[in-house]
Amino acid sequence: MQRRTSFSFKRTGRVLAAGLALLAAGASHAAEEKFVYLTNWFAQAEHGGFYQAVATGLYKKHGLDVTIKMGGPQVNGVQLLAAGQADCIMGSSQLQMTQARSNGVPIVTVAALFQKDPQALIGHEDVHGFPDMKGKTILIASSARQGFWPWLQTKYGFTDAQTRPYTFNIQPFLADKSVVQQGYITSETYALHKAGAKANAFLMADAGYPSYATTVSCMDSTVAKRHKAVQAFVQASIEGWKSYLANPAPANALIKKDNPQMTDDQLAFSVAKLKEYGLVTGGDAAKNGIGTMTEARVKEGYDFLVANKLIDPAKVKPEQTVDFAFTKGVKVLP
Repeated sequence: MQRRTSFSFKRTGRVLAAGLALLAAGASHAAEEKFVYLTNWFAQAEHGGFYQAVATGLYKKHGLDVTIKMGGPQVNGVQLLAAGQADCIMGSSQLQMTQARSNGVPIVTVAALFQKDPQALIGHEDVHGFPDMKGKTILIASSARQGFWPWLQTKYGFTDAQTRPYTFNIQPFLADKSVVQQGYITSETYALHKAGAKANAFLMADAGYPSYATTVSCMDSTVAKRHKAVQAFVQASIEGWKSYLANPAPANALIKKDNPQMTDDQLAFSVAKLKEYGLVTGGDAAKNGIGTMTEARVKEGYDFLVANKLIDPAKVKPEQTVDFAFTKGVKVLP
């Protein structure tokens, strides 16, 4: 009987311990706050740090259950954010987010994971810099007229007469040796390389284009009501980007799952370009940490938008467009 009683107590203890473990696991799961982040395009290496934070458990470590939703050509991220379909979105550029604020959307940027906008102009092998493009036909998307195109016009004297629509198809470029086209330094350059084109790409950021890119931008109400969750998302995302650049394999598996068209070769190429051009780790990130922004840089971008009548200064001030508090306490050096 004594043995039986002893066994019974042991068994009861095991059951109790198992029950407590399940309760603890349940409490831990319940403690993970749901958070939705909407990207600006189909899953790709340019989103790698966010996917890495999912794949390696960084968001969970910071108490979040994060869902990454893919954007795309027919997806209006700002509208979906305003409609409550996401907690924060990826702005393609900080200038874009400032324009949204000027247009009446109470949106604020809390981090910028790219110190440099990845937008480039790509010419054939006879083009050795932006000055060589003057007078050539330049293919640009309609959205460029609200962003980098006015900057190029001011800096290099380009004219609207030399533009034609860019349809995110490299065939017109391949068919005409006199054409220049826009493209991401990490993406279109790969497609042209695979097509055998001898092309030279020039990053606008390296010529002074002031915009940050790949932002974490949220509604004012979200920042106010869910301050801790936004802070946790920023922290984990920054850690995710450092991890991704060191070992992109975990995120790449998720990227390919979300976007089956993505290849290992394309991902490797894009990661190499992210590193080569210091898109994440260059600029002020080298000393202040990944994701950082500065008041001077934000003001430079704001002044550019005002000078080109792309925003109304009566409707938005530079200090309304960015909240620096979320990156000041996070110093993850490259």
